[in-house]
Amino acid sequence: MQSHVEIGARIIGQHERGVLKLAHRIALGHHEKWDGSGYPSGLAGEAIPFEARIVAIADVFDALTSERPYKKAWPVEEALNYLRDNRGRHFDPALVDRFLTLMDPVREIMRRWAEQAPEQAPV
Repeated sequence: MQSHVEIGARIIGQHERGVLKLAHRIALGHHEKWDGSGYPSGLAGEAIPFEARIVAIADVFDALTSERPYKKAWPVEEALNYLRDNRGRHFDPALVDRFLTLMDPVREIMRRWAEQAPEQAPV
């Protein structure tokens, strides 16, 4: 599981600028943790690329609130409590605070992009 960050970064490749450089940094950094206990490099705090810190919050929130073959989706409020509880450990505290202020648009995105059964999907 932990190797997916390095595999993704290798697939994207290293680039001098642009969206692929950004994607490479996100791929490598989105499982680093604010307290340094993440992977693959054990980066901490602001040593973690800013864009990876943002994606870490979105990635965990999405994983928690989405149904998977191995788990039920968490209610949004429980997922938000998880983010709050891990503020300053797993996540950049300032970014968690900012994410919490954006719940109306986040809920709209969730509603708009909710997975639909194949027979309900727009054609």
